[in-house]
Amino acid sequence: MTTYILVHGSFHGGWCWDKVVPHLESLGARAIAIDLPGHGAQRIPASQASLAGYVDHVCQVVGEQQAPVVLVGHSMAGMVVSGVAERLPEAIRKLVFVCAFLPQNGQALVDLARTDNESLLMPALVFDEPNGVHFVRDEGAREAFYHDCPEDLASAARARLIPEPLSVVTTPVSLSERFAKVPRDYIHCTEDHALGPSLQRRMLEAQPCRVHSIPSSHSPFYSMPERLAQLLVA
Repeated sequence: MTTYILVHGSFHGGWCWDKVVPHLESLGARAIAIDLPGHGAQRIPASQASLAGYVDHVCQVVGEQQAPVVLVGHSMAGMVVSGVAERLPEAIRKLVFVCAFLPQNGQALVDLARTDNESLLMPALVFDEPNGVHFVRDEGAREAFYHDCPEDLASAARARLIPEPLSVVTTPVSLSERFAKVPRDYIHCTEDHALGPSLQRRMLEAQPCRVHSIPSSHSPFYSMPERLAQLLVA
């Protein structure tokens, strides 16, 4: 039985995978949706959270498994799973980036985000530099994240979004041939309003993966959870 470790993106928590996990299990997989430090059950002050801490936490979960895992990262978590693959390549059967940031060595998330002229998320962000966090205005979250999702799920998700530490998005990753040798798939969401499809394509040109395209928003775990689970298993 293959284990899928699901890592959420900025502002979210492991809860965003709740609709996907049952579909994975029905397909014979084992699924673990984790909370990154500062999110969900892992609540700590934002000042104590960091990209390195996120990577440490996921490495711990990966290291507890009995066999190599499929490690899935959504959005910001593309930075996290890349760091985990650099550290533990032998423990990862495959990386899957779900409309995620796909960095090259030395890049930070903000370096990539600044080149995205299609994103509706960037204008909806509030940067609270004194407290070292940024967050999404409620009125912008629906269109940026959930425009094609059921209203009840979108409303519940918006109510659970939390600030994200600025240090996470400004810290570059260090990648080498250790990361490069891990097989990579990318799920490209063609209707994404948060991470522009053009940026997704540019990242894939620079860091090739096997690509699967689906007509989803930035939240395929809500817009098409069964299809997403099928893609992950396939």
